[in-house]
Amino acid sequence: MSNPRNGDTKPPCLPRNGLVKIPTQANGLGSASITKGTPAVKNRLCQPSSVPAILSPALAHRSDLPIPSLASPLSLATLASVSSPPGASLVGLNASEGSEQPSPERLPGSPSERQLAVDEKILNRLFWYFSACEKCVLAQVCKAWRRVLYQPKFWVGLTPVLHTKELYNVLPSGEKEFVSLQGFAVRGFDGFCLVGVSDLDICEFIDNYPLSKKGVKSMSLKRSTITDAGLEVMLEQMQGVVRLELSGCNDFTEAGLWSSLNARITALSVSDCINVADDAIAAISQLLPNLTELNLQAYHVTDTALAYFTAKQGYTTHTLRLNSCWEITNHGVVNMVHSLPNLSVLSLSGCSKVTDDGVELVAENLRKLRSLDLSWCPRITDMALEYIACDLHKLEELVLDRCVRITDTGLSYLSTMSSLRSLYLRWCCQVQDFGLKHLLGMGSLRLLSLAGCPLLTTTGLSGLVQLQDLEELELTNCPGATPELFKYFSQHLPCCMVIE
Repeated sequence: MSNPRNGDTKPPCLPRNGLVKIPTQANGLGSASITKGTPAVKNRLCQPSSVPAILSPALAHRSDLPIPSLASPLSLATLASVSSPPGASLVGLNASEGSEQPSPERLPGSPSERQLAVDEKILNRLFWYFSACEKCVLAQVCKAWRRVLYQPKFWVGLTPVLHTKELYNVLPSGEKEFVSLQGFAVRGFDGFCLVGVSDLDICEFIDNYPLSKKGVKSMSLKRSTITDAGLEVMLEQMQGVVRLELSGCNDFTEAGLWSSLNARITALSVSDCINVADDAIAAISQLLPNLTELNLQAYHVTDTALAYFTAKQGYTTHTLRLNSCWEITNHGVVNMVHSLPNLSVLSLSGCSKVTDDGVELVAENLRKLRSLDLSWCPRITDMALEYIACDLHKLEELVLDRCVRITDTGLSYLSTMSSLRSLYLRWCCQVQDFGLKHLLGMGSLRLLSLAGCPLLTTTGLSGLVQLQDLEELELTNCPGATPELFKYFSQHLPCCMVIE
């Protein structure tokens, strides 16, 4: 808890969602991290980089940016010689204020090289080529680099992840002091993920982050002990929050949702919270008229809950993800398609009681769907794929992972879908080489996942070279994927990323 300053005391506070790992710091911000985008992107961000790369693959083809030369004064060797020592902060809050940073005059090289190294016009273009992890390192080189890198434009789309232990410094007296979050404010972060926090931690965060009242648009609380009172105070104080995620938070109740949810919220994600059931959905439907996206993982939600949505939400809500809602049946699907007819993204992943009849209802009533996830729905058969192919002409993404009753016949239905760009068939154990032949005429396919399909052979997989516009092919745990096959793909599908 922050110490009183100037004799003032804080007013009493009611007890009130690719990762970059940060080395341990003296200020207690040891493992603060930043996450962005898809799991694949997060994995790339996590890759260690002893020396920052000059040009990242994602920006290799950007024509609007100059390509730095390794032979130029800002060469890789020059950057390496001034990079931070091991253990330096990658987040760059106020930890470095007490440490000495090299001034431009002390940088290696001739005067002209030093001048180029701190030229803000050059740096503003150069730093676009680096990953988030590398930018964190480069911001520690000198004040000039930090001043450039701490512009909000370099951090758009990134979300800092802070664990409870990283929020406090231990003073010599043994007392705890809340850390300074000024470094985050300078970079303009408008979203945070707080892990393991309590009501008091959230109060301290609100009091200490300069942008908390109006500038924070997204909050994610994971594995936290926040109660009804804390949730109410957070949403009352943080007037800018429009996106809220609660994951693994088991101390708030449905009554807490009724008392705290605010109409300004447009996106809500609730997962693995044991107190969430039908009454929680009733609160969401009645208190959030502007809801555009709802992600829900709740084991106790029943068909009744899907009838609560109002006509207003039927107009605004375009994304609904119901993950592992085991009690939902085809009757719930009936309620859902009539309440939310404008959905463009729907996930029924893990809704194991939904059958082909439920998919038929979806296909007949939700013609605007662009993404459909039916993974881990063991009752789905080829008949469901026929319904999808006949009615969902705008569908671009279809996920069928672990739909173990899908066969080659089902793939023949999908072959008629001219708009389908992404198809996931992970662990569809009945798909064989003959089924792949149906996919070879799908010129729109850009992503195909066949991971874990045990019946596919090298011969059948080699035919995929006919999909010349394929950008990503996943063959993880696929017995037919041999080293010779990957070499063959590298020669005949040079623009496709093949995941082994």
